[in-house]
Amino acid sequence: MKKLMTAIALLAAAPAWADDKMTVLLDWFVNPDHGPIIVAQENGYFADEGLEIEIVPPADPSAPPRLVAAGQADLAVSYQPQLHLQIHEGLPLKRVGTLVATPLNCLLVLEDGPIKSLADLKGKKVGFSVAGVEEAVLSAMLKVHDVALDDIEMVNVNFSLSPSLMTGQVDAVIGAFRNFELNQMDIEGVAGRCFYIEEEGVPSYDELIYVANPDTMDADKVARFLAATEKATQFIVNNPEKSWEIFAATSPELQDELNARAWIDTLPRFALRPAGFDAGRYARFEAFLKDSGMIDSINPVNDISVDVTVQ
Repeated sequence: MKKLMTAIALLAAAPAWADDKMTVLLDWFVNPDHGPIIVAQENGYFADEGLEIEIVPPADPSAPPRLVAAGQADLAVSYQPQLHLQIHEGLPLKRVGTLVATPLNCLLVLEDGPIKSLADLKGKKVGFSVAGVEEAVLSAMLKVHDVALDDIEMVNVNFSLSPSLMTGQVDAVIGAFRNFELNQMDIEGVAGRCFYIEEEGVPSYDELIYVANPDTMDADKVARFLAATEKATQFIVNNPEKSWEIFAATSPELQDELNARAWIDTLPRFALRPAGFDAGRYARFEAFLKDSGMIDSINPVNDISVDVTVQ
């Protein structure tokens, strides 16, 4: 008995194994798009996987992938279209998982405005926030309706997308998220209408993905991160109201009508299998960018994504 008690005392005094630490950079301030990450944190799923996750909203939304490429963070939440371009720029990045598995981007107009078809955009003004991929997306959408990009005037409205539309500064905006801007306008009493890009000539893609530096990442830790977010996604789908309460309780800024509506609209778009990879989807979008003149060559999908679950 004395030996047993001594052994128990030694075990109690021994230091607990520390969780593996990871830094995850978001693409923007915390919002319903990040639901699985926040719920995984709050429900202890990361801890169950032996992980201690530091979630960091960026001061500069363009910085996270470059910080990960430079080895200053483990993961970044980013966008599939941008990843294609960044790899062609030479950044050491690969997609390791998916957060939101459908496009959120849309071309937004006023419901009772003059734009009833994309053909009506000829001679009109279209607002945008970030140059580059948006022009390729808009060009493809317009082409279906025999309108060229030169037939419209592009206006940089920074990140004031719905306000610039509601005030008449522009006739449409590209880059509006269908789960946010539509709700924001409706709350303010202005009805909007989305033209969904995947229904207008643009290949479907993963809106939000996790990217890592393949040269420096710890594949095992990333795989455990994805397992935790998969569990969180299943919890969200099975418990939409309870998961919203958990998510919203993390910050007073989330506890408003816009975020509550966005939560409902985003829920069916979360990737149920974050580690799952559709090679054809990435090959098609790479070809789309090449045809659009955004890139000069086509990378194989192995240069774009890596399966951390088989390392």
